[in-house]
Amino acid sequence: MELKRNYQREMEEEIRSLNGRRPTLLLHSCCGPCSSAVLERLNDFFDLTLLYYNPNIEPEEEYRHRLSEQKRLISLLPFPVKLLPCDWGHEAFAAFAESMADCPEGGDRCLACFALRLGYTARTAAEQGFEYFTTTLSVSPHKNAENINRIGQAAGEKAGVKYLMADFKKKNGYLRSLQLSRAYGLYRQDYCGCLYSKTEKSEKD
Repeated sequence: MELKRNYQREMEEEIRSLNGRRPTLLLHSCCGPCSSAVLERLNDFFDLTLLYYNPNIEPEEEYRHRLSEQKRLISLLPFPVKLLPCDWGHEAFAAFAESMADCPEGGDRCLACFALRLGYTARTAAEQGFEYFTTTLSVSPHKNAENINRIGQAAGEKAGVKYLMADFKKKNGYLRSLQLSRAYGLYRQDYCGCLYSKTEKSEKD
């Protein structure tokens, strides 16, 4: 039987290989609360720039509110983090999501959404000369780290930039995100982002 990969250990091994060097890393962030613990964990090892690219989030008012909270978090952190601006770009998500409306949360629509966001992040990282990129997505206990890392690695190989394997929920990463969210008074949304996830959650409540 194939052993399950330990992405947390892989990340730690990659960090050790840096031998104290502090390379640039472009971090895709799904939201302020999730990014809080991830930024804290990576800050000692990388020169961090955050990319808030989430065209799946609906409605636009919700997207703007989450972006505002992301900016507020960065302004409150005790270490510097740069923010790379980008447009909402919802049409990129809508182009495929409607045909996958019946997919359950965590299914093919979500995988396509991960690929969209990580592909964009990888291309941006390559274009702007970042050595690494990764995403906050794996900090959520509702997200499959294997799928995220597989998609991220493929996107990095295609763009020509190194993807940092990670499972940020490990070592109490999700718990730490909750603690930091309370400490900074961050808005925590009650659905992943798209209206399909919001509808599915409402039906379960």
